[in-house]
Order: sequence, then structure tokens, then C-alpha cells
Amino acid sequence: MSQYYSPKRTRGLFDPESEEPFRISRSKIDLFLECPRCFYLDRRLGIGRPPGYPFSLNSAVDALLKKEFDIHRAQHTAHPFMKAYGIDAIPFEHEKMDEWRDSLRAGVQYLHEATNLMVTGGVDDVWINPKGELIIADYKATSKNGEVNLDAEWQDGYKRQMEVYQWLFRQNGFKVSETGYFVYCNGKADKEAFDGKLEFDVKLIPYKGDDSWIEGTIKDIKKCLMSDSIPKSSQDCDYCRYCQAVSETKTK
Repeated sequence: MSQYYSPKRTRGLFDPESEEPFRISRSKIDLFLECPRCFYLDRRLGIGRPPGYPFSLNSAVDALLKKEFDIHRAQHTAHPFMKAYGIDAIPFEHEKMDEWRDSLRAGVQYLHEATNLMVTGGVDDVWINPKGELIIADYKATSKNGEVNLDAEWQDGYKRQMEVYQWLFRQNGFKVSETGYFVYCNGKADKEAFDGKLEFDVKLIPYKGDDSWIEGTIKDIKKCLMSDSIPKSSQDCDYCRYCQAVSETKTK
């Protein structure tokens, strides 16, 4: 049977009367910040946004980078990227590394007792420096002219992603560096021929995170979930604007 989008589901919904911890992933935190209405419809009423197309090429780049870094993890050596950028660190070896990477079934988890929300997130990689600080690394892939950076407004979500990961490891008792790294792979489109392969320029972009917003956001999320009223949509939400335009359209 072919896969199709089902706009309504009954599993995995928040129940205000339940005493069981409710799982909130890093991506759902970002959804709440994008649009509280879409978040509420998804987590409380089971009406999720239509899914986007899978980025298979990005997934392939992620998998290959993880294999590369895992070789150096096993050997306790620095990856050449680290040496090239003067980063004094090596990939962090830990028995839970595979679990931390599994965003769908596990990830890094922390029970926020004040709200009874289980906050989770799946990291790409974790490094460690001589001070014993963990360095969060996140892999990104794109293809664009010029240098890659984090200057676009839509990339604010990347920054929040890094900060949630840093926060989660801190809540799990780890010492975490304020600076994380985006391993940004930029596909070259200026080659004379394809020749059955795509080459990438790889750039390590440092980012100093600030997780001070997370505690308050988690409390706001719980307040939203407990409400019996659907919150207002974000002014910038394309999904809500589309739904409003459809509802206002009169058909014969």
C-alpha cells in the first residue's frame, strides 16, 4: 500500500489529565516558536502540517560524515577538518552515541519535572576538548554560489537547534562548551562535467549558543498544551494564511 498523508491522527496526543511525561522533540519546540496554533493543532488535536519532501541527499551526506567521524572516534584522533580549523578536540566516545543520534526513538532526553515534559533531540555528533567540555556539532548540506554562512533569517532555526542540544547535554550533567560547530557541506555546481559524482566544499562554522530562552519556552509550551482554546496563529505562518484563504473562499 502506498504511503499518503493523513491529516488527522489519534495517537501521541497530549492529554491534560495524564500523569505520564509527554514527549516534546526539538523540532516541536521550533514548531511552537514558528506558530503556536500549528503546534496546538498538531500536539493536542492531532492535525499535523503536511510533510515536506525528504532531503535524501542531505541524509546521505549526514551518513557519510558520521562514518568518517566514527573512524576517528574509535581511534581517539582528530578529524582532518578539526586540524584544518585549529579545533583542539576529538570525537567524543560514549556508549549512548547511537542512542543520542536516534531522534525518532530516543535522542538525548531530559524530563523537565516542572512541566512533566520529556524534552528530546537527536544530535549529529559530539566532540570533546582537553578541558572535558563537550562540543555539539551539526551537519548541514546545501549547494549555493559563494560562501555558506548563518546569516539568513530562516537559519535562526539552526541556531535554536544547536542551543537545544547544548541545553539537553547540560541537563544530563555534562560540561558543554558555549561554542558549537556547523559542519557545512556546499555542493560545487561550477564543475565542467558531472562525471557521476558531486564534490563538496566543507566549512566549519562556529556558533556561540545561548540557551537562556529554553526554560521559559518549555513552560509556555506546557501552558499552551493545557489550554482548551486554540491559540492565535503567527502572522508569518504560511500554513495558517493558506487555511484562512481557503476558508474565506466562497464556492458555488
